[in-house]
Amino acid sequence: MAVSMRDLDPAFQGAGQKGGMEIWRIENFRPVPVPKSSYGKFFTGDSYIILKTTALKSGAFRHDIHYWLGKDTSQDEAGTAAIKTVELDAALGGRAVQYREVQGHEMEKFLSYFKPCIIPLEGGAASGFRHPDVEEYQNRLYECKGKHVVHVKEVSFARSSLNHDDIFILDTKSKIFQFNGSNSSIQERAKALEVVQYIKDTYHDGKCEIAVIEDGRLMADAETGEFWSFFGGFAPLPRKAATKDDKSSNSLSVKLLSIEKGQAVPVHADSLTRELLQTNKCYLLDCGIEVFVWMGRNTSLDERKTASTAAEDLVCGPNRPKAHIIRVIEGFETVMFRSKFEAWPQTTEVTVSEDGRGKVAALLKRQGVNVRGLLKAAPPKEEPQPYIDCTGNLQVWRVNGNEKTLIPSSEQTKFYSGDCYIFQYTYPGEDKEEYLVGTWFGKHSVEEERNAAISFASKMVESLKSQPVQAHIFEGKEPIQFFSIFQSFIVLRGGASYGYKNFIAEKEIPDDTYTEDALALFRVQGSGPDNMQAIQVETVASSLTSSYCYILQNGSTVFTWSGGLTTPEDQELVERQLDLIKPNVQPKPQKEGAESEQFWDLLGGKREYPSQKLGKDTENDPHLFSCTFQANDLKVTEIFNFSQDDLMTEDIFILDSHSEIFVWIGQQVGPKGRMQALTIGEKFLQHDFLLEKLSQETPIFVVMEGSEPPFFTRFFTWDSAKSTMHGNSFQRKLALVKNGVTPMMDKPKRRTPVSYGGRSSVPDKSQRSRSMSVSPDRVRVRGRSPAFSALAAKFENPNRNLSTPPPVVRKLYPKSVTPDSAKLAQRSAAMAALTASFERSQENGIPRHRKVSLEIPKSKPVVVSQQNNSTSMSSRIEALTIQEDVKEGEAEDEEGLPIFPYELLKVTSSDPVTEIDVTKRETYLSLQEFQEKFGMTKDAFYKLPKWKQNKLKMALELF
Repeated sequence: MAVSMRDLDPAFQGAGQKGGMEIWRIENFRPVPVPKSSYGKFFTGDSYIILKTTALKSGAFRHDIHYWLGKDTSQDEAGTAAIKTVELDAALGGRAVQYREVQGHEMEKFLSYFKPCIIPLEGGAASGFRHPDVEEYQNRLYECKGKHVVHVKEVSFARSSLNHDDIFILDTKSKIFQFNGSNSSIQERAKALEVVQYIKDTYHDGKCEIAVIEDGRLMADAETGEFWSFFGGFAPLPRKAATKDDKSSNSLSVKLLSIEKGQAVPVHADSLTRELLQTNKCYLLDCGIEVFVWMGRNTSLDERKTASTAAEDLVCGPNRPKAHIIRVIEGFETVMFRSKFEAWPQTTEVTVSEDGRGKVAALLKRQGVNVRGLLKAAPPKEEPQPYIDCTGNLQVWRVNGNEKTLIPSSEQTKFYSGDCYIFQYTYPGEDKEEYLVGTWFGKHSVEEERNAAISFASKMVESLKSQPVQAHIFEGKEPIQFFSIFQSFIVLRGGASYGYKNFIAEKEIPDDTYTEDALALFRVQGSGPDNMQAIQVETVASSLTSSYCYILQNGSTVFTWSGGLTTPEDQELVERQLDLIKPNVQPKPQKEGAESEQFWDLLGGKREYPSQKLGKDTENDPHLFSCTFQANDLKVTEIFNFSQDDLMTEDIFILDSHSEIFVWIGQQVGPKGRMQALTIGEKFLQHDFLLEKLSQETPIFVVMEGSEPPFFTRFFTWDSAKSTMHGNSFQRKLALVKNGVTPMMDKPKRRTPVSYGGRSSVPDKSQRSRSMSVSPDRVRVRGRSPAFSALAAKFENPNRNLSTPPPVVRKLYPKSVTPDSAKLAQRSAAMAALTASFERSQENGIPRHRKVSLEIPKSKPVVVSQQNNSTSMSSRIEALTIQEDVKEGEAEDEEGLPIFPYELLKVTSSDPVTEIDVTKRETYLSLQEFQEKFGMTKDAFYKLPKWKQNKLKMALELF
């Protein structure tokens, strides 16, 4: 599209260069910026242009342009708004979606920008914003419609305006009445209360009484009598008369029209297909309540303006119901538009370059306008975070036919692709234990065992009174929080369950189940020690990728292979995974391009392989849907610009984050709805409402209201108090509006988690610490730091059943309490004694960097606390080493701490300092040395997530 500066209104220069909203009002046929203080105030006599700019994770911007027409605006101003909207789109590069909004018939997306509502004011720019005299407060009656956003319309102050189906708000000088029609829903009543709050705050300075009137309540109620007195007394309400706007226009057939010389000409075709749309033309798609204007990439600005005018003429025709006009550009069509066509291609062959946007940017730059944002920016690199406490307790079961078998803790991170697994993860929440119960399906698992796994997991959730989050996970689609709670995860080929063995026997398929002596190739991936995986892949050269590291084993022969695009961090993960897959074996390192013949021979010869990493879903903007599920039919409604307040306790909602699907169940949802939650998630993926082509194996999480995990609440500005309130949505909102009080449910007390293996599942943080240390001379140390391994081996009970979690080790000091000097001295003395024991063990010939056998005779244990005499010494030691006694960010504010050199503070120091808090070694570094070692200030360090702090301390041997 050719663009010249004469086509661009000066008012639009620099628009859309940052996220947020910008509004212009049409005055004398020109757009004039509206002050931010007046956003949300619309006058019935005016026309407005609203630009909503959304900053995407890729660094680019998405633009939505709306032009709003007041009911009293002139035809000329409305036409100007339509034309100027096309010009604004041109200024933004010709990619924005454009919407026509008419007062009283606005789209929900537009209303969501101005929550809770829009109440247009009388008057306009032409009349000098004259509106009725406000010296004497005037009673007004408003009609409210909507379950998710509220359409507010002022109606005649008369009894005849009331009906049984809608909500009405009567605003008087001293009191606001909400009249709930008997046929209105709880959700509609709750949303209308948000309008009551808005009127109270806006027109009464937050000081007036609130009264709720229920349709059908007799005059015996004082407030009901007062309400009806404004209408001359009570009388039965008439039936609501059907209006022209209420008539459904869905029965109208969808028609495609081509714009030829300014006229809309029907396009005759048996069915709507993408091939009908030519890039050098504009089209109208008439869907009754929506009219789409499709503009080809090779059309001129004048042609687009002509198409917009034709659409205006179409919707303003006689006997035409109110319709929305939505204008889309070729290559940037909305989901709603694409859904009208049969089999819209996933990718359209359109030359969509930055040329048009670049020309606009160059023109604006010459005028001194900042054009940042008009061109696509480089996506910021963000490391994914699990948003879950990774110090909890994990139990895993393998499904064997119609049974489940508890897996020993030493083997619970090794899964077979032919099996199904159930896991229960228990971790500390804000005020109670939180649970995550899930199923994992291997790629080659059998259907019978998948169904059995779901049944077992559902029963576990029911036995915990539906508190746990329930997860539905497939191999190859695991979310970050799954990998983080397993930390070191290994997927092996084959299977160990009865179902898999029976399946391959029936099909006469060779059993390729992994064995330690077999030929096997593992791809190593992950972001760090607390999130790393080894995935067994086919043992051929084409399985290699330059962006990964690999482990190749054949009996006692082990090779490690580093792709040319890997980093030192990737290569460190290989060393750590070797400690789990092939401990005590020295590998033969191979670098891409310098492999030995023996390496290629084991892979069956050298072949071509890709260089880039495997495709991975990117995290798009999340979408929230309200859903109903009846007779196996799922219907959804998208909620735009959603917040926590949109989650109604009577309903079921779906949060689509693209990489995961969350099904949120309100407390007021019945048992049937809860049982169908997983099916609802599966149906959502099947329907593909957003045309995202999501995999049917996308992870699904079922979340109960009141037990929302952090990896769900991160998509909201979350207040946990709101999800634990009493009553339905209306009762909760009414309590807030009338009293400003949040009625709370009794907080559940922290209780001992249920164990399904007959063993205690109370977590010991020491069990969950799986950090690993790699010595410089490549003799690997598995699981813990060398100093800790020596200490643990000296006091560990070699006969302990590894499948049973160790007894509870309570924190020596609560996280929010600072230990007094006596306790600190006791703790320091204990650590000094343990350190001395370790030094003596080294003098007796134990190498610092060699794996220590559990066969070493036990020494007499050192008493740490009489309360924990029965606890194994290794649990006590590790509890001391990872204790979180000080709040995050607290250490940098402490004063008077002694300063020690880095060499004396390391866990491997030959001369360690005593009388310090060993869990906060870094706080004893000088500011200069802290900056040198960590590359940041203490203040910046303590603002990092806890897991990232530990990762840095581990690398510096301070943890």
